Amino acid sequence: MTASEFEQAVADLCERGGCRVSQVEGGGGDLGADVLATAPDGWRIVIQCKRYGSAHKVGSQDVQRFGGTCFAVHDAQIAAVVTTSEFTEPAAEYAMQCGILCVDGQELAMWASTGSAPWAE
Repeated sequence: MTASEFEQAVADLCERGGCRVSQVEGGGGDLGADVLATAPDGWRIVIQCKRYGSAHKVGSQDVQRFGGTCFAVHDAQIAAVVTTSEFTEPAAEYAMQCGILCVDGQELAMWASTGSAPWAE
């Protein structure tokens, strides 16, 4: 699965959960927002997707870059980083302090199997 295919798969999971996806745009010009969606309750969701191998964890720099744009630029009410791997401890701590949801590969698999979005819990 390519990075673009992963972003589309995450967008598809959002739609399956009742969200309206307005944009799926990865790459250098996305300012950290790979998926922009609106939850059924009207909340704006901004997701950064990281398709990494199991040996490559999402680090604090990845989350900090996203944290710099998700709220200020994209007006997120729900901000999430979704990865196929895991998060380093500093990345998870930073995310918690900033109100960013971290969805690791295990939680992503649960989301895919149950259909329950991580922010709906």
